[in-house]
Amino acid sequence: MIKNRLMAMAVTAAIVIPNAAMATNGMFMMGNGTKANGRVGVGIAMADSAISGADNPAAMVRVGNRVDFGVQIFDPDRTSEVSGSSGHPLSAIPGNPFQMPSSYDFKGTGNGDGPFYIPEMAVNYMISDDLAFGVTVVGTGGMNTNYESIMMFNGPAFPHDVGINFEQVRILPTLSYMINDQHSIGASLQIAYQQFKAWGLDSFTGTNSTPVPSPPGPPGFVFDPQTSQAPNRVSGKGRDDALGFGLSLGWQGQLTDSLTVGVVYNSKIDMDEMDDYRGLLAEDGSMDVPENYGIGLAFQATDKLLLGFDIQQINYSGVDSIGNSLQGGNGGMDLFNPAYYLGTDDGSGFGWNDMTVYKLGVEYQQNAELTLRAGWSHTDQPVDDDQTMFNILAPAVIEDHVSIGMTYKLPNESELSMFYMHAFSNTVKGSNSIPMAFGGGEADIEMSQNAFGLAYGWNF
Repeated sequence: MIKNRLMAMAVTAAIVIPNAAMATNGMFMMGNGTKANGRVGVGIAMADSAISGADNPAAMVRVGNRVDFGVQIFDPDRTSEVSGSSGHPLSAIPGNPFQMPSSYDFKGTGNGDGPFYIPEMAVNYMISDDLAFGVTVVGTGGMNTNYESIMMFNGPAFPHDVGINFEQVRILPTLSYMINDQHSIGASLQIAYQQFKAWGLDSFTGTNSTPVPSPPGPPGFVFDPQTSQAPNRVSGKGRDDALGFGLSLGWQGQLTDSLTVGVVYNSKIDMDEMDDYRGLLAEDGSMDVPENYGIGLAFQATDKLLLGFDIQQINYSGVDSIGNSLQGGNGGMDLFNPAYYLGTDDGSGFGWNDMTVYKLGVEYQQNAELTLRAGWSHTDQPVDDDQTMFNILAPAVIEDHVSIGMTYKLPNESELSMFYMHAFSNTVKGSNSIPMAFGGGEADIEMSQNAFGLAYGWNF
């Protein structure tokens, strides 16, 4: 009964937040809430809206009775280029679904969908002077691409659209307690809801029921085209969804009159398997939300100037469907090995590295009504140059962001906030990225992003 009610809550939130479909630090958004995003996501040691609970649950008791809601317009630009020449006999086998021309060079944009509209909402209520309860709903992020065609994924016999769409929302019921005038703690139940679909991946739907004799191979060699543990659960199954649970813990402490420190830990969220895609995503169709944690500083340099600095660690390697490398060894033949079939625990994923994100934000109190913000963030590249083939579907190669923002106070204890973000274009050029069994060659992936957000909040 409880799980059914939580599922209903998650589905309702997913209807309200229908397009949280692309993120920027891997599969995560740059930050939570319009105010934090004006500082490029800096927020672990700050408490300035009810959305702050998504950055650190300890912030909620510092916010007071408050309601916030807003929307972000997110516009990513993603491009991929595949080039090379087939040089391996297996790539010429008539039954090989990964046949490529003897030479090829094609470039495509994955911008069939977008821009995306990502709402945010939260309410916080002070139970007593030192205890608060709140609920925050945020689009955590996701991945989205839609290409006209990618030959290695759907072959010359299936020249139609190729792509994936992954949407993720978190609902955070939060309790926050003020230990004394300086220190607060908080805890949130993380309720995550996901939707996923994939289409056009016909090359991975072959079965071993019809093996193809292979003249280019050694005498008696038979080519087996199967690459998935469930070939009928790879592509074109429409939307599937999943529900999962985790825990978020946080602390904020004002160590001096000018320095506040925050620490947050978000556990890995164990998601249900998406059975319709258990032939594509590792661990039988699972896409868990990775463990992540961080530390933040907020330094009041002057009466008007506030400096913020966050370090966030995201452990993608702990989620097989995200962290597993492309099993392209032995000229790509490992992909045809049942031990490495797509959908198994060791099946190919996106091969993302763990990420450490550094965020620097500033806030300037221009006058009693107007607050100005700006920020810059950087992370190391999550995608290695030999992992670009599958990441055509999820080219999460952004490293640097800048943002600006502002808040204007209105007469009725309310305020209007906005931000603009630009993620600089970045390209990862493939190196040994397409196995010979797929035809060989290289896949280059590129992405840039822009976003604008607007929010309204008030204290009651």
